[in-house]
Amino acid sequence: MAAQGNAAPVIIKRKKVVQGGGHHGGAWKVAYADFVTAMMAFFLLMWLLNATTEKQRKGISDYFNPTIPVNRISGGGDGAFGGDSVFSQETMAHTGTGAVDRKTAAASAEAEGQGAGQGTAGEGRAQSELEDVEKALLARGGESNTMEQLLRHVVTKVTDEGLVIEIFDLPDAPLFDGETAEPLPVALSMADLLAEVLNLTTNKIAVNGHLRAYPVTLIENPVWNLSADRAQSARIMLETAGIAAERMQRIGGFADRKPATSDPAAPRNNRLEIVLLRRDR
Repeated sequence: MAAQGNAAPVIIKRKKVVQGGGHHGGAWKVAYADFVTAMMAFFLLMWLLNATTEKQRKGISDYFNPTIPVNRISGGGDGAFGGDSVFSQETMAHTGTGAVDRKTAAASAEAEGQGAGQGTAGEGRAQSELEDVEKALLARGGESNTMEQLLRHVVTKVTDEGLVIEIFDLPDAPLFDGETAEPLPVALSMADLLAEVLNLTTNKIAVNGHLRAYPVTLIENPVWNLSADRAQSARIMLETAGIAAERMQRIGGFADRKPATSDPAAPRNNRLEIVLLRRDR
């Protein structure tokens, strides 16, 4: 009995056998979810690129790249813009600019923009002015079917020179009568629309004329004279529609030297460029 009492205790170890390699955590689930989300976004992007027009893609881009207005004449809805539209200068009493006419608003904008070319803040103000005008123009497309048809002729872009509003021929709707500088009704309507939008600022304006390439067999190629004549015609239309003559900085005819498409003879190359020049240049 004494010997048994001094014996070491017996320890029994039970080893648990796990089949299938055990639990390795859920990190793979997170990685897989990220992969599926990325693929969904990729296919959505591909669908949008194929199912939308250039103007619609521009609208989508602007939606995800908002700008904050820095002067009183700016577009918008609620939120950062305070519920004001680009055409509400005469009725913005709650912002202190009500009961004034458009000329007073333009003079006020010019006073505010006198230092637009000085410093980083001035550059930001100049950029914002151009983008506000661009948005105001593109927003007119939803007002009526007539405006929608007019804006088929328009492409805009902001460059180092300023806001370039490109107006081009369509196969079923040219801007001028044949090979002349005589404007058709669509060009006159476009001038009225542009005058209303461009009068939201007091920036200087340049007008450039471009043409498609003509056959080399012509004895006398009219591209130089005709492009300059159309630019001159566009200047006259804008001034008649309400643009002050002193805002016109220059006009130019570029003939067929700067085609907009890979085919120099395509009608798409018949176009006018209305350039709202930067204040800081």
